[in-house]
Amino acid sequence: MNSIRSLIKKFLQVIFSFLAKRSCGEFKSLKAFGYTRLTKNTLLGANVNFNGFKVLGRGKVVIGDNFHSGKGCSIITQVHNYRGESLPYDNTYIIKDTTIQENVWIGKNVTILGGVTIGEGAIVQAGSVVVKDIGPLEIAGGHPARTFSKRDENHYFRLKAEKKFH
Repeated sequence: MNSIRSLIKKFLQVIFSFLAKRSCGEFKSLKAFGYTRLTKNTLLGANVNFNGFKVLGRGKVVIGDNFHSGKGCSIITQVHNYRGESLPYDNTYIIKDTTIQENVWIGKNVTILGGVTIGEGAIVQAGSVVVKDIGPLEIAGGHPARTFSKRDENHYFRLKAEKKFH
């Protein structure tokens, strides 16, 4: 029974990865373990891992090497223009680019809004809504996400130098 489950899981990973690669603008290597919808404005580094992820909008999204996400994550790069000629918004959009640097880990059900940069080695806690930049090695969480801790720099850079990537 376990071998059948394992085979089904591997089959789904192949399908999800294929669909993610087709929808992506550019990638070095990626694996998708859940339904992942990207855009042609999405540029991915190497060893990018999704467990169910959506990029929504026309903004550019750049994700660095060794990225990992939990299930149910999304990046929203486009919102209705609330400063336009109608209330509550008009029929134009505000488009903002998003950057996630290398070695970032995003927990389950995280939403990232456009215009944000998440720094190298950062961790975002499950269920968070990221509305502003998160610095390198910072650990953030909440709604809105706020930094509450930081990774040990010596430990992080030692593992990076030894190329110990998951």
